[in-house]
Amino acid sequence: MSGSITVLRSDAREERPIETTTTGLDLFGDDRSVVAVRVNGETRDLARVLADGDEVEPVLVTEPEGLAILRHSAGHVTAQALQSLFAEAKLGIGPPITDGFYYDFRTDPLTPEDLKAIEKKMGQIVKERQRFVRRVVTDDEARDELAGEPFKLELIADKSSASDDDGSSVEVGAGELTIYDNVRRDGSVAWKDLCRGPHVPHTGYLGNGWALTRTSAAYWRGDQRNAGLQRVYGTAWASKEDLQAYKTRLEEAAKRDHRKIGAEMDLFSFHEIVGSGLPLIHPKGGVLKRAMEDYVRARHIEEGFDYVGTPHIAKEDLFYTSGHLPYYADGMFPPLLEDAERDEQGNVVKGGQAYRLKAMNCPMHNLIFDSRGRSYRELPLRFFEFGTVYRDEKSGVVQGLTRVRSITQDDSHSYCAKEQAPDEVRHLLRFILGLLNDFGLTDVALEVSTRDTDGKKKDKFIGSDEQWEEATAVLEGIAHESGLPVVPDPGGAAYYGPKISIQAKDAIGRTWQMSTIQYDFNQPERFGLTYTASDGSRQQPVMIHSAKFGSIERFMGVLIEHYAGAFPAWLAPVQVVAVPVADAFDAYLGGIVAQLREAGVRVEFDDSDDRFGKKIRNASKQKAPFVLIAGGEDEAAGAVSFRFRDGSQRNQVPVAEAIETITGWIAERRNDSPTAEQ
Repeated sequence: MSGSITVLRSDAREERPIETTTTGLDLFGDDRSVVAVRVNGETRDLARVLADGDEVEPVLVTEPEGLAILRHSAGHVTAQALQSLFAEAKLGIGPPITDGFYYDFRTDPLTPEDLKAIEKKMGQIVKERQRFVRRVVTDDEARDELAGEPFKLELIADKSSASDDDGSSVEVGAGELTIYDNVRRDGSVAWKDLCRGPHVPHTGYLGNGWALTRTSAAYWRGDQRNAGLQRVYGTAWASKEDLQAYKTRLEEAAKRDHRKIGAEMDLFSFHEIVGSGLPLIHPKGGVLKRAMEDYVRARHIEEGFDYVGTPHIAKEDLFYTSGHLPYYADGMFPPLLEDAERDEQGNVVKGGQAYRLKAMNCPMHNLIFDSRGRSYRELPLRFFEFGTVYRDEKSGVVQGLTRVRSITQDDSHSYCAKEQAPDEVRHLLRFILGLLNDFGLTDVALEVSTRDTDGKKKDKFIGSDEQWEEATAVLEGIAHESGLPVVPDPGGAAYYGPKISIQAKDAIGRTWQMSTIQYDFNQPERFGLTYTASDGSRQQPVMIHSAKFGSIERFMGVLIEHYAGAFPAWLAPVQVVAVPVADAFDAYLGGIVAQLREAGVRVEFDDSDDRFGKKIRNASKQKAPFVLIAGGEDEAAGAVSFRFRDGSQRNQVPVAEAIETITGWIAERRNDSPTAEQ
């Protein structure tokens, strides 16, 4: 016996004796619910030897880190299978991603038949239960073993620049290099790859809960200036049942795709002559957008914000002062040259003043704060605007309304004394949670994004250690006191300070990043902002950024998918569709429509020549919460009949009662759909 370890589980601590060769596999046997271990906080392969005094915690395949390990292992099996079929293929990078994994290759374009062949080969590798065996190697040893893999050689040479952004951090880091061998039962090496790990003990752990999903074109390390590659996507889950549930969610998500629904309901479009990521909002989409804006504008005023406005462009110098140049330069569009002299071909021969499309509203809000002297009595001073900003998003990540280049933010900035900052953050968090609840997004968690602590991205952040520690402590403390789930996001902070992001789940369980609250101690200093304190001294305020919708376009896209286009009555672009049974009842139903419009209800009156049945089908496609029908019996009774989204009906409801039902439902801002039973 060489000592003992402490095994940590969610509900217990257990002291266990160990030998000099004891591994995690010895502790947990062939329990495939455990895919790795955390040893003194570091995640390792189960096959690694343990030492006296270690604290060991199992990593379960059902937890996020365990699923990432399973998926990364599935990526290795994918690469092994592909190279066994296409020997000339060169390996790129294969990280785990949300709900799955991918692996990049330099090879000929892959067909659906190729994907099936790769899946078949993967199944054979899984059945072979090949062990993932870790080896530490020197740089020279790695180069020798991977001499035929040019992309791996580049990673070895540039290992200190590995990044989570392009997935290279799963392969190499600033420390030692490791290679993982896939070893058959007879001890022979079937395949190898440069990787930091960890991995599951053997390929059999993948079971039958995995699948390849699609292929796409990609670029080496995500840069279109680099070599073109083929990317294979897949997914892996703890069980076949989890995989099937995921596929079911994908099918439901496809039905709810806001791009599809947006076209069907005539809400918005994109046009190639305008450009990708630049949406055109149609009249019905404009109604939805206006309802959102009216709501949030009124709420800001109720919460003590002053409405301001700023231009779409500004001199480049402003963004140097704010720190966006150079810290956020990649997210901004190139400069515009004002008064530049050009030759007959349009080439600039003499530069003018450089302007930039704004990527953020905060620099100009700072100038409004600084436009006159400020007193402590004014604080917290809160500015708000619907500011359209422009981000130079790469074409590969632009997606419908959820990732655009023209972003309308309900952007606000609170200027307060340092001692006021915690209460201001609490005030903003309450505001945001109330807003999300009003829009029907009630299942939320908080993500706290902090500065990178391992030094890889230290140049991305500005400010002193003390400032970061103080600001981070404020946000972390308030996040935890909220009682909501809190998820850490190390390295995800803005360059000027930490932030809280509110994550909301939609109707089918997907998580969306929505609102943000950011603590900024840098911009007030860079702009020289001050206020007169109660003792007459000049003090620097703290600046709290917050966006409630974040992006109105993105929030609209999330709402479309959350409600599958069947919006609550108060938000619906068309709240009522009126359908007469025959032309003879047009005048009668038209009078009811006029009363509804006078009450502020958004009504469409279908007096077309279509047959009644087609009119009802058309009304159903509109997804209006109320369909009003009038025929002979209704007119005789001074009534109208309701048809609801679920197909239920209420017949011969007195007109006054019908109007009261509709207007009352809208006024209450109810997020459920009316039915005949309500």
